[in-house]
Amino acid sequence: MKVGLIGFGRLGKLITKYIAQDADVIVYEKFPTDTTEEEIKKLGAKAGTLEEACECPLVIPFVPISEFENTLNEMKPFLKAGTLVADVCSVKSHPIEVMEKHLPKDVQILGTHPMFGPDSAKESLFGCKIVVCRVRIEDKLYADILSYLNNHGLKVIESSADKHDEEISHSLLLTHFIGRTLMDLGTEKLNIDTKGYRRLMKILQTVENDSWQLFVDMNKYNPYSESTRKEFLESLNKVNKRITE
Repeated sequence: MKVGLIGFGRLGKLITKYIAQDADVIVYEKFPTDTTEEEIKKLGAKAGTLEEACECPLVIPFVPISEFENTLNEMKPFLKAGTLVADVCSVKSHPIEVMEKHLPKDVQILGTHPMFGPDSAKESLFGCKIVVCRVRIEDKLYADILSYLNNHGLKVIESSADKHDEEISHSLLLTHFIGRTLMDLGTEKLNIDTKGYRRLMKILQTVENDSWQLFVDMNKYNPYSESTRKEFLESLNKVNKRITE
């Protein structure tokens, strides 16, 4: 099977490494560097044009959430009937709505959110989670994809887009919000610390390699993010107020 990947950022590189073990992978990078083609080749894939990547039966865009709609419109002229387009955004309602709006009815759609990244899945995918939101896809292809993911040790969570966005606002988004706050505070390793503090440092380490754009996009395009941040800050202020009472 041929798989086309659009984008070669941190997550794109990770997924290229794993999918290239089982399929012929064509990677299109809009802004390549002098080493991009060689990096793609080392991972067992092939660098190609946008058209070549979009002609594959399965196409996966690896672009920032804020660029997803524009990327989809660039892909659209090259997609064939029956092609499956699967997103990997960390929010689900927005990209699914965009795909349903812009993609032809004969193009299949699957929403996914790999709950791992280059740091947590560097050595293996075993035990990692992936959320799958079924949108418009043939039964057999959907079953084959679930089987493929399970066979590679992934824990598959089937969900609606809305439920995903609500729950992720309390898990991933809140974690990143706390981590970014710790970074702004200048939190660092100390000789005199506790296990609890070291656990807190792990939250910082979780987010420090991710871009600010990802953090902003996760909040901007998740309909539950604002209320989650508000609830957290209200609780924070409530606890702080109790100290001074």
